[in-house]
Amino acid sequence: MITLKYFASLRTIAGKEEEQLDVGSETTVQQLSETLSKTAPQIGEMIQKKRIMVSVNQDVADLTTVIHDGDEVAFLPPFSGGSL
Repeated sequence: MITLKYFASLRTIAGKEEEQLDVGSETTVQQLSETLSKTAPQIGEMIQKKRIMVSVNQDVADLTTVIHDGDEVAFLPPFSGGSL
Protein backbone atom coordinates (compact mmCIF):
# COMPACT_ATOMS: atom_id res chain seq x y z
CA MET A 1 0.00 0.00 0.00
CA ILE A 2 1.35 3.46 -0.90
CA THR A 3 0.13 6.89 0.16
CA LEU A 4 -0.65 9.46 -2.52
CA LYS A 5 -0.76 13.14 -1.54
CA TYR A 6 -2.19 15.86 -3.75
CA PHE A 7 -1.18 19.49 -3.23
CA ALA A 8 -2.72 22.85 -4.20
CA SER A 9 -4.89 22.73 -7.36
CA LEU A 10 -4.28 19.00 -7.75
CA ARG A 11 -6.47 18.42 -4.69
CA THR A 12 -9.40 19.85 -6.60
CA ILE A 13 -8.65 17.82 -9.72
CA ALA A 14 -8.28 14.58 -7.73
CA GLY A 15 -11.20 15.43 -5.45
CA LYS A 16 -9.15 14.51 -2.38
CA GLU A 17 -6.04 15.45 -0.43
CA GLU A 18 -4.73 11.96 0.13
CA GLU A 19 -5.46 8.34 -0.67
CA GLN A 20 -4.06 4.87 -0.16
CA LEU A 21 -3.41 2.68 -3.18
CA ASP A 22 -2.37 -0.95 -3.38
CA VAL A 23 0.20 -1.35 -6.16
CA GLY A 24 1.75 -4.62 -5.08
CA SER A 25 5.34 -4.84 -3.94
CA GLU A 26 6.66 -2.24 -6.38
CA THR A 27 5.76 -0.17 -9.42
CA THR A 28 7.21 2.77 -11.33
CA VAL A 29 5.93 6.33 -11.57
CA GLN A 30 5.09 5.54 -15.20
CA GLN A 31 2.95 2.56 -14.18
CA LEU A 32 1.35 4.59 -11.39
CA SER A 33 0.37 7.30 -13.88
CA GLU A 34 -1.31 4.66 -16.06
CA THR A 35 -3.22 3.37 -13.03
CA LEU A 36 -4.28 6.88 -12.02
CA SER A 37 -5.42 7.62 -15.59
CA LYS A 38 -8.31 5.22 -15.03
CA THR A 39 -9.78 7.25 -12.15
CA ALA A 40 -8.14 10.67 -12.59
CA PRO A 41 -7.24 10.97 -16.29
CA GLN A 42 -6.14 14.59 -16.02
CA ILE A 43 -3.57 13.80 -13.33
CA GLY A 44 -2.31 10.75 -15.23
CA GLU A 45 -1.80 12.91 -18.31
CA MET A 46 -0.05 15.65 -16.33
CA ILE A 47 2.41 13.10 -14.93
CA GLN A 48 3.10 11.69 -18.41
CA LYS A 49 3.69 15.15 -19.89
CA LYS A 50 5.80 16.18 -16.88
CA ARG A 51 3.48 19.07 -16.07
CA ILE A 52 3.54 18.27 -12.36
CA MET A 53 6.35 17.39 -10.02
CA VAL A 54 6.29 13.93 -8.49
CA SER A 55 8.20 13.08 -5.34
CA VAL A 56 8.70 9.70 -3.72
CA ASN A 57 9.54 9.86 -0.03
CA GLN A 58 10.29 13.58 -0.46
CA ASP A 59 12.83 13.01 -3.26
CA VAL A 60 12.10 14.31 -6.77
CA ALA A 61 11.14 11.40 -9.03
CA ASP A 62 10.94 10.75 -12.76
CA LEU A 63 8.89 8.25 -14.74
CA THR A 64 11.42 5.45 -14.13
CA THR A 65 11.55 5.88 -10.33
CA VAL A 66 10.53 2.69 -8.54
CA ILE A 67 7.86 2.99 -5.85
CA HIS A 68 7.83 0.35 -3.11
CA ASP A 69 5.13 -0.78 -0.74
CA GLY A 70 4.90 1.75 2.12
CA ASP A 71 6.25 4.71 0.11
CA GLU A 72 4.70 8.17 0.05
CA VAL A 73 4.14 9.77 -3.37
CA ALA A 74 3.35 13.47 -3.58
CA PHE A 75 2.06 15.40 -6.58
CA LEU A 76 2.85 19.11 -6.78
CA PRO A 77 1.60 21.51 -9.45
CA PRO A 78 3.99 23.76 -11.33
CA PHE A 79 5.07 26.81 -9.40
CA SER A 80 7.37 29.74 -9.94
CA GLY A 81 9.42 31.72 -7.53
CA GLY A 82 9.66 35.40 -6.81
CA SER A 83 12.53 37.70 -7.52
CA LEU A 84 15.82 38.15 -5.74
